[in-house]
Amino acid sequence: MMDWTDRHCRYFHRLLTRQTLLYTEMVNAGAIIHGGTERHLRFNAEEHPVALQLGGNEPDKLAEAARLGAQWGYGEINLNCGCPSDRVQRGAFGASLMKSPQLVADCVKAMKDVVSVPVTVKHRIGIDKVEDYGFVRDFIGTVADAGCTVFIVHARNAWLQGLSPKENRDVPPLRYEVVHQLKAEFPQFTIAINGGITTDAVVQEQLTHLDGVMIGREAYHNPWWLARWDQLYYGEQGGMPCPLTREEVELKMVEYMEREAAQYGIPWPHIARHMLGLRHSLPGARIWRQVWSNHLLKDRPAREVHALAMQAYANAPESSADPAAQALAA
Repeated sequence: MMDWTDRHCRYFHRLLTRQTLLYTEMVNAGAIIHGGTERHLRFNAEEHPVALQLGGNEPDKLAEAARLGAQWGYGEINLNCGCPSDRVQRGAFGASLMKSPQLVADCVKAMKDVVSVPVTVKHRIGIDKVEDYGFVRDFIGTVADAGCTVFIVHARNAWLQGLSPKENRDVPPLRYEVVHQLKAEFPQFTIAINGGITTDAVVQEQLTHLDGVMIGREAYHNPWWLARWDQLYYGEQGGMPCPLTREEVELKMVEYMEREAAQYGIPWPHIARHMLGLRHSLPGARIWRQVWSNHLLKDRPAREVHALAMQAYANAPESSADPAAQALAA
C-alpha cells in the first residue's frame, strides 16, 4: 500500500472505525534513519491503534527504525516480507526476504531487542510458482525462533519475475487453505489472512479458522465498509456503528484539510484523494468525485470545493443525497 495508506488516509479511516488496527504504508528503514525521521513517522494521535510497517533487510538499520517508531508512539512494528515490486526486489527486501528466513529471523530479533511493542511479519505463502507448503511452514518456524508470534499471511505466492505488482495481486491463485493449515500447525501463534477479501461474509468465514483478517485495497476503494466493523467485529468491546454520516465524515475531512494546510502547508488535493471512495456505488458519486478531483480547483479553499461537490452531488440525477447533505451545499 505504498503511497496509499499515508497518515491522511489513516485519519480518514479512523473516522469510520475506532477500533480496527491501522497499518502504515511500507516505509524503508533507511529512509527513516537518513531521509527525515519526522517526515516519515509523523502521524495523528487520532490514528491509534496504528502499526508501523517497515521495509529493509539489514538488522541494524531495521532495529534503529523500529526504535524510532516505538519512540514516536507506534503500537506495533511490522516487517514486510510480501511486496513483490521491482524496486523492492532491487533492494533485496519485501517478498525477496522469504528466500532468506534466517535473515528475517535476525531482523526480527534485532528489532525485538530494542522495542517493547510487538514485532510482527507480513509475508506471502510462497515464491514464484513453487507451491510447496513446506516452504512457508519452515519460514514461519525459523522466524518464530527469533520471537515473532504474529504472522499476517497474504494467501498468494509472490511471482518475482514476469508479473507487475498489480498482477501479483490477481494472477497467482488465492489459497486460503494454506493459511488455515498454518494455523492448525501453529495454534500458539496469531495468524491473520490477507488477499482478495471484499465482503463481510468472507471475513466472518475466515475468522472461524484464523485470528484476524487484513483488508487492503477494498478498504481503500470502498471505505464506507469500515463503518460497520466496530459493531460487527468488536461488539464485545463496546463496538457500535460509525456515529457519523457520510456528510459528517466529509465535513470533518474538510476541517482536517484546513488544519493541515495551516500547520504544514499540505495542499488539500493530497488529502482529498484518499476519500474519493466515500460514496462508492451511490448515485451521484461520479460527479462528486469529479469535483474533488478537478485540478482546476486546486487553488480554491477546501471548504469552497466541498460546497461545490455537495451541490453537484445533490443535483445529480437520482442522487441519494439526504436533506442534510443539501443543506451543507446551500
